Amino acid sequence: MAREEVGTNSDVDTADTADEAGSPYAKAVGARLRSIRAQKRLSLDAVEELSKGEFKASVLGAYERGERAVSVPRLARLAAVYEVPVDLLLPADDDDGGGRGKGSGEKIAIDLTRLSELDGPSFEMLSRYLRMIQEARGDFNGKVLTIRGDDLRAVAAMFGLSQAQVLRKLEAWGLRYRPG
Repeated sequence: MAREEVGTNSDVDTADTADEAGSPYAKAVGARLRSIRAQKRLSLDAVEELSKGEFKASVLGAYERGERAVSVPRLARLAAVYEVPVDLLLPADDDDGGGRGKGSGEKIAIDLTRLSELDGPSFEMLSRYLRMIQEARGDFNGKVLTIRGDDLRAVAAMFGLSQAQVLRKLEAWGLRYRPG
């Protein structure tokens, strides 16, 4: 099994994710979170109360300022608190995190066999998320999984990266499946 190396530019790990917390994409995610909260006319304290303390006002504020990356499971729970689809909490597909958009609609095939050979927290987190997609779709061929634009946005949020950066990471890790 290949071992994930901590602190390298080629792997996303917890340190790398923390470094991305101040990135333009993390700030764009934060701006979306703040915008949705404001549209719901909720204060940070009100969200803490509404979530029964799961989302502390200080942590939610750090997410909104882009100082802290939000995981996909927490993003999904926050979407439930706000009663909105998860993808509404994510910025557009572009690198600078500009306005909302539907994106290219490009589907990305992930090599699940290659993913199973990789070891480390980032790969485990990605595997769990992809298993969740497989379960939801009832798609268990076990070798390749095609993810959609919304899935890619969620993976980008999970790692605190832009979609373009995630695509580059998937390429570098050898996870993009290309028949041939």
